[in-house]
Amino acid sequence: MDTHFMLFSPPPPTKIPQLIRSATPSFPLPKNHYRTSSSTSRKILSSNRINSTSKFGNFLNLKPEYQPEASDFDLPWCHPSDRARFEVIIIGAGPAGIRLAEQVSCYGIKVCCVDPDPLSLWPNNYGVWVDEFENLGLEDCLDKTWPMACVYIDDSKTKYLDRCYGRVSRKKLKRKLIEGCVSNGVRFYKAKAMQIEHKEFESSVLCDDGTELKGSLIVDASGFGSNFIEYDKVRNYGCQIAHGILAQVDDHPFDLDKMVLMDWRDSHLGNEPYLRASNSRFPTFLYAMPFNSNLIFLEETSLVSRPVLSYMEVKRRMVARLRHLGIRVNRILEDEKCLIPMGGPLPRIPQNLMAIGGTSGVVHPSTGYMVARTMTLAPIVAAAIAECLGSTRMIRGKQLYARVWNSMWPIESRLNREFYSFGMETLLKLDLDGTKRFFDAFFDLKPYYWQGFLSSRLTFKELAWLSMSLFGHASNPSRFDIVTKCPVPLAKMMGNIALESIG
Repeated sequence: MDTHFMLFSPPPPTKIPQLIRSATPSFPLPKNHYRTSSSTSRKILSSNRINSTSKFGNFLNLKPEYQPEASDFDLPWCHPSDRARFEVIIIGAGPAGIRLAEQVSCYGIKVCCVDPDPLSLWPNNYGVWVDEFENLGLEDCLDKTWPMACVYIDDSKTKYLDRCYGRVSRKKLKRKLIEGCVSNGVRFYKAKAMQIEHKEFESSVLCDDGTELKGSLIVDASGFGSNFIEYDKVRNYGCQIAHGILAQVDDHPFDLDKMVLMDWRDSHLGNEPYLRASNSRFPTFLYAMPFNSNLIFLEETSLVSRPVLSYMEVKRRMVARLRHLGIRVNRILEDEKCLIPMGGPLPRIPQNLMAIGGTSGVVHPSTGYMVARTMTLAPIVAAAIAECLGSTRMIRGKQLYARVWNSMWPIESRLNREFYSFGMETLLKLDLDGTKRFFDAFFDLKPYYWQGFLSSRLTFKELAWLSMSLFGHASNPSRFDIVTKCPVPLAKMMGNIALESIG
């Protein structure tokens, strides 16, 4: 859930200066401190309303008003006439690629980043747990935080999570990482990578303009759509799909000091028999970030499905939910279609081409979270690259590839990922009621365990203990689900763990 769980930058302040606050106050405020009166809200909206609609939730005909603007950095470009040779070439200027370029270049290693539009603003939305970004020194790249998160299990039960959640500012994060790249001498090349060729100690990238760039190591950070990375197993991944909007509304029912991590309630489908039946089998939830009483990010999300749930189905459910909640969407400032492959096998390890981000298998198989983990892994991978290319021995070829891949995927991380994939396979077998029972028990665990699971920082032994504790906290129907629906995923996980251990 990187949109999932995910995020966006706010629209330009000159457009709606009163709508976004940049930080959560450090002192407690009344619950409705940020709310304007209904009469004031109506005055604001009547003066700004564009493409408004008279039906609650009927927002599908509204078009997003703001498009991401390209950054204004003065990048150091690589010119083909320079005939420059690099030690590391990174394909892709998304968060993963720029973060790795920044970290590798810290060691004085010559890096080139290749992307069709390196200055474009990242299109996806990113949400993170605040402590994760604080541990990385990236807390200044959050433009909004909430002191708590909540999970609506049903109409009568809500879980309150005492853990701060934050929205990543794409603009701030990219600026910070780009500034690090520029100060460390990273070069950028504006083109699309079309082909990669490998020799014993050197690789090359052929771009769509005919330019060939050569280096000791090529890293694919171009995202889920890449065809460069090789697999030796069938890619039977699950998919997370979501539709999100940053919307100006008349009002909404959510507390301003809590972000809504999951809202599994389905009472909004009472008069929608087809949608209700479909949602019972393949459930979706609402993910919401309230900025004030009139500005909110809303996202209807299918946590994981196989095959992927219909995008139009997700949007129809969102319309029904917002209508039921009485949320009238007046303007859509940004929208997003989020599609995240989850789980499945890791790439073949090692191989001549390195990967990071969506191509490398680091997406959390049970949640879809990726950004914070990628930010964490990049310094580790960079250190392994520097140990090889920055040493006097200049380790290249197969030894280089093996060391770099194993820095990202040491054996314990591979075993842990099998456990997370087991969680995904279990969720795939649960209907709405089973999913509600699962998360009811999951968030009853000690915070150390549910927080560690969501942040991919538990050891394998701790994950095993989490499983036993989860079974202990589960209701009898949930235990029945575990006993009847988990044997096949469990057997698959144990088999994969055995193969990883032997390998």
